[in-house]
Amino acid sequence: MFNEEELKIVKERALENHIPILMDDTMEKIEEILKKEKPKRILEIGTAVGYSASMFAKNTDEDCIIDTIEISEERAKEAQENIEKIGVKEKINIYIGNAVEILPTMNNEYDIVFIDAAKGKYPIFLEHAIRMIKNEGLILADNILYKGYVMSDYNEHKQRTAVRHLREYIKEITENDKCESEILEVGDGLAITRVRK
Repeated sequence: MFNEEELKIVKERALENHIPILMDDTMEKIEEILKKEKPKRILEIGTAVGYSASMFAKNTDEDCIIDTIEISEERAKEAQENIEKIGVKEKINIYIGNAVEILPTMNNEYDIVFIDAAKGKYPIFLEHAIRMIKNEGLILADNILYKGYVMSDYNEHKQRTAVRHLREYIKEITENDKCESEILEVGDGLAITRVRK
């Protein structure tokens, strides 16, 4: 049984502790996508505290499986507890470790891949997402505009690597002939890419 109250607590706690979770307008857009696409298998890169995976579980059919990867053992443990309290643990598998190392070992096929982890690794995540996505599947990437830096002439040292890699990601999804992409200005930017193999 899905526990809305627990989900609210997880969200509030994440916001209080400055743990990045999906912004409401981004989540609304993703909910629309999930209802329309009816995915049977989702891959999430970047679990954090399990908020988005729980939301995906809520907005998909009973038999949808969500695999999610989290680099921090502590966060993954918290996510596991949250997912149990919310009542969706049957649908969610958490992989603990660095996605860059875990992804090459995975060979499932996914209807949707959701990328929301280290910005500097987005091009690597994309490569694996394209490999594992089903024909006509969707790859979603959150924070793709990164506070507006990506589309501006931003070149500060502190965020330069992240911005460069996000620009690379956008170049790949717009120039790859298998990909049909749009970038929405919801939250911190959401890239939606349909892959035709």
